[in-house]
Amino acid sequence: MTANEQNATPDLVIVGAGIFGLTIAQQAVEKLGVNVTIIDIRDHIGGNAYSYMDPETGAEIHKYGAHLFHTSNSRVWEYVNRFTKFTDYVHRVYATHDGEVFPLPINLGTINQFFRANYTPAQAKALIDEQAGELAGTDPANLNDQGISLIGRPLYEAFIKNYTAKQWQTDPSELPASIIKRLPVRFNYNNRYFKDTWEGLPADGYTAWLERMIDDPRITVKLETDFFDETQPLNKRALLEAGVPVVYTGPVDRYFDYDLGELKWRTVDFKEVRYDEGDHFGCAVMNFSDADVPYTRAIEFKNFNPERAAEQNPNKTVVWEEYSRFANRDDEPYYPINTDEDKALYAQYKAKAADEPNVVFGGRLGTYAYYDMDQVFNQALISYEKQVEPLLKK
Repeated sequence: MTANEQNATPDLVIVGAGIFGLTIAQQAVEKLGVNVTIIDIRDHIGGNAYSYMDPETGAEIHKYGAHLFHTSNSRVWEYVNRFTKFTDYVHRVYATHDGEVFPLPINLGTINQFFRANYTPAQAKALIDEQAGELAGTDPANLNDQGISLIGRPLYEAFIKNYTAKQWQTDPSELPASIIKRLPVRFNYNNRYFKDTWEGLPADGYTAWLERMIDDPRITVKLETDFFDETQPLNKRALLEAGVPVVYTGPVDRYFDYDLGELKWRTVDFKEVRYDEGDHFGCAVMNFSDADVPYTRAIEFKNFNPERAAEQNPNKTVVWEEYSRFANRDDEPYYPINTDEDKALYAQYKAKAADEPNVVFGGRLGTYAYYDMDQVFNQALISYEKQVEPLLKK
């Protein structure tokens, strides 16, 4: 990462040093040779993908929760491999229910363990179809009914119902059915979490990867800089008046000073727990499916990088317990609520954004959407070609 300060008047200002903004910056410099300044209100680059090393345990901490790279997009895979090598990590999730650990997503191993059976794939499918038929002929009135109609009451109530209630802080019977379109059930013993062609973690960490993307003297990074603070020169009003092209990746409603109302988000809180042992859970992510455990899951960071065992403390480990709740304006927004009202409100903001001169809106906050990391890279590459480069060539 460069702290180069030579650009008094940049050709492009990017608001937000997350994946979307960094990709746009890298492409603009590589393709057109322009001078780019990135500003971010945080004290680090990388957005929610930022990570740092924990000195006590030797674990790489994902500051904003577990970030796992996976993709089936060959263009994205080729692009990211320019800046990092990937480990052979394969994500597998487990869930604790009623004092017992089960593999997720729900698969033949989960089903046979849960029902204390030895079903074949065909037998297991017939069982789930029978149980899911409990509400046959009815239109699911809420998430609870939708879950039962997808995988049957026993598995839904064991692994989905209470987990979802903790995620949303709302009983599933009061949530709309539209929140879940499908619940995957695998009728084999494959418990690999993702189905994508490529998967892994950056070999020397997320921050090192993202720093390489913008390691260019034509890119200036200004941290702890607020786009809306008119006491600093790269503020919204000054840039718009000067006609400097801007890529904005912050909350779209904040850009317009919430003049149409606030879009709603869920946020995540973390509680750190340290253990005097080398490995507490034996896996990277453990879900907790029961209502009597207040958090949704626990992340044990050392288990993302077993290849670093020699660099890690064999007698210490760190775990983050994850709690989900509705976000207030000052919280970190993680997941859009996406009610019909929110979608309608975003449509109005999107129309206003389309009329904003010299500004391109992007990223999950700028477009009120949840994306996996590979989707953010893909959106940024497309946005650069279709929106940013034409803007810079004007």
